[in-house]
Amino acid sequence: MSEKFRIIGGTRLIGEVSVPGAKNSVLKLMAASLLAVGKTTITNVPDILDVDIMSDLLSRLGCSVERIGNVVTIDVPEKLNVRADYDLVRKMRASINVLGPLVARAKAAEVALPGGDAIGPRPLNFHISGLEALGADAQIEHGYVIAKAPNGLVGAEIQLDFPSVGATENIMTAAVLAKGRTIIENAAREPDLVDLGQFLVQMGAKIEGLGTNQIRIDGVTKLQPTTHATIPDRIITGTWAFAAAITRGDILIKNANPAHLDLPLEKLTIAGAIVTNSDDGLRVRMEHRPKSIDVSTLPYPGFPTDLQPMVIALNSIAEGNALVTENVFEGRFMFVNELARLGAKIQIDGHHAAVTGVKQLSGAPVIATDIRAGVGLVLAALVSEGETIVEDAFHIDRGFPNFAEQLCALGANVTRI
Repeated sequence: MSEKFRIIGGTRLIGEVSVPGAKNSVLKLMAASLLAVGKTTITNVPDILDVDIMSDLLSRLGCSVERIGNVVTIDVPEKLNVRADYDLVRKMRASINVLGPLVARAKAAEVALPGGDAIGPRPLNFHISGLEALGADAQIEHGYVIAKAPNGLVGAEIQLDFPSVGATENIMTAAVLAKGRTIIENAAREPDLVDLGQFLVQMGAKIEGLGTNQIRIDGVTKLQPTTHATIPDRIITGTWAFAAAITRGDILIKNANPAHLDLPLEKLTIAGAIVTNSDDGLRVRMEHRPKSIDVSTLPYPGFPTDLQPMVIALNSIAEGNALVTENVFEGRFMFVNELARLGAKIQIDGHHAAVTGVKQLSGAPVIATDIRAGVGLVLAALVSEGETIVEDAFHIDRGFPNFAEQLCALGANVTRI
C-alpha cells in the first residue's frame, strides 16, 4: 500500500458504499477464539492490516489461521504459547485482548505493553486490577504484563472506575472460565463489546446484561468453537455519513446499523443533513453549507471519540462557531495542527477545541497521526481548494479498507502516490 494520498478538492460525494465488519469487534473476536480448542470461523471480516497482525499474533501463540476473502478460520490447539512479543504487539493496541483468554485457558500470559495509535496514554491498570480481582497475580515487568493464575480464576465483583472497553473485554473473556459468578459494574456498553459477548455466549459462556452497565458472568469449565459474523463498523458508517454532510453530497450507506449511531446522526440532522433509514442501512444527503455542531465525546451511548476528527473537519467549514470537547483520549487533538495547515480556525484549550467555520479550506501537505485523524484530514482535503497531500496514509489503511478507492467511486479525485 502506498503511504501518501493526493487529493484534489471540490467534488461532492454521490453514490453508494457498503460498510465492512467492525475493526474494533473482529480483533477482539479473533483474540477470544483462544478460549476454545478447535476451529472457530469469523465472517464479515474487514480487509485491513490489523487483521493480518492479529493473525500473526495468534499464529505465534500456536494457532493456525487461514483467511479466505472475508472469512477467517482459527484452529486453536490444546496447548498454547503464552508470550505475545513486542515486535507484533507494538503495531496494534488490540493485541492486549489476548491477555484475558490466555490467563483463563493457559493460566498464564506474558503480553508486551501495546502500541497502536498515537492518541495519548491508555493505561492498563483497569485490566490488571480486574485480573487480580479474579485471583491472578498480575504486574508489569520489563515492558510486559505478566499474569499467572496457577490454580485458575475465581469469580468476583469488579467495579470499574471508568467504563473502559478494553478492560471490560479482558475481564469478561477471563471470567467466562472462572469458578463462580463475576459481576462487572460500570461496564462498557459499546456495540463491539456486545458483539464479543454474544460470540462468547455462542461458544457456551453464560453472560447476562450485555449492553447495560452491569454484566453478570457465571463461569463454565469449557467453551466450544463457533461460527460468528462480525457486526458492521459503526465508525466507518459514521465517517461516510459525515463525508456526505461535509461535501454536500448524497451517500447511500449499505450493510450498516443506524441504531448504533443515534447521537452522531442526530448531530448531523442539527447540522442540516437529511438522514433517512433504509432496509440495510441509511442515506445521508446535504444540500447546503453545514451548520456548526457542539459535541462532547463520551463512552457509548455517548458521542464516539473515533468520530471526533470528522466533527472538527465538518465544523472547520461550517457556518458559525462550535465547541468540541474530548473526554476519552487526551491526545486526540494532535491532528488539529495539521488541519490548521489547510486554513482551519481552531483554538485548543485542554480538552476543548473551539472551531470557527470558514467558507473554504486550501490544500497543503499534511501528516496523518492515527487512523481517524488521517480520515478527518482526507475529508477536510475534499473541501479544500487545490491539492492536498496526506502523508503517513498507512494509518488509514490500518482501519479503513480501500478508502481512497471508495472515495473515487463516489466521485472524489484521490490517488495513492
